Amino acid sequence: METRKLLFEENEDTRLDVFLKQYFKDKSRSHIQKLIEEKLVTVNGKIKKSNYKLKFNDEVSVILKEPVSLNIEPEEIPLDVLYEDRDVIVVNKPQGMVVHPAAGIKTGTLVNALLSYCSDLSGINGVTRPGIVHRIDKDTSGILVVAKNDNSHNKLAEQLKDHSMTREYIALVEGVLKEEKGTIDKPIARHPKDKIKMAVVLNGKRAVTHYSVIERFKNNTLVKCVLETGRTHQIRVHMAYIGHPLVGDPVYGYKKQRFKLEGQLLHARKLGFIHPSTGKYIEFETEIPEYFKRIINILKKENN
Repeated sequence: METRKLLFEENEDTRLDVFLKQYFKDKSRSHIQKLIEEKLVTVNGKIKKSNYKLKFNDEVSVILKEPVSLNIEPEEIPLDVLYEDRDVIVVNKPQGMVVHPAAGIKTGTLVNALLSYCSDLSGINGVTRPGIVHRIDKDTSGILVVAKNDNSHNKLAEQLKDHSMTREYIALVEGVLKEEKGTIDKPIARHPKDKIKMAVVLNGKRAVTHYSVIERFKNNTLVKCVLETGRTHQIRVHMAYIGHPLVGDPVYGYKKQRFKLEGQLLHARKLGFIHPSTGKYIEFETEIPEYFKRIINILKKENN
């Protein structure tokens, strides 16, 4: 464990997280904010939040933990690689695969597969999440971009932060939406009573989902959802909030499900970003999985 002591010598007030990002150029902003949230950063000996405005001669202390030594083994798990170069890998994750190891989960993850497939992955998020810039839920299928080096990781993380990355999902929801499109701008945080769930909470982090109707069925609606922000379970929470939970969702959906599914019908169909080296915008798109198509075909037949 190492402690860095920094002296703020600027004349203009600066946010704590911005100052630390300027100093630790090899770390992402989310990593900096995590250090602050874990109370590993003090200003003049006191715990402060990310938005604290530093003043001339403030002393900032940062405790840097040693990387946790965990034995995450490479596994030869098939990967659907859509694109790869020296900076990034774009993969189509199947339903049922966890993105990275966590408590009680050390095998069968996307990270285990990536470690077998590729020896070069960014180390910004530590030994359990090499290369992982963003996540999608275990039972959500679709496109993810993985960083092969720290420079790529930082540039992709900044695009997530400033909402410039294109992230489009296809979802099947319960009920028939009346309006053709809409925007849900409601803050999300951990559920105050059920820690497994997220919820719309007054003092939560801002979350914005844009949705539009693709097709209506007798009792369901196929929708396109575009993320402006990327909170945990965002689409699942927002659609449930407006009374249209996702079909198959075991957490936010109906208790009585018509179809026997392994999880929610949600697919990350499109992902676009500025390439970290070329500076050019690139975009990838995939079809919904077969199990998703099967349910849509059943509903189409019922419409006729």
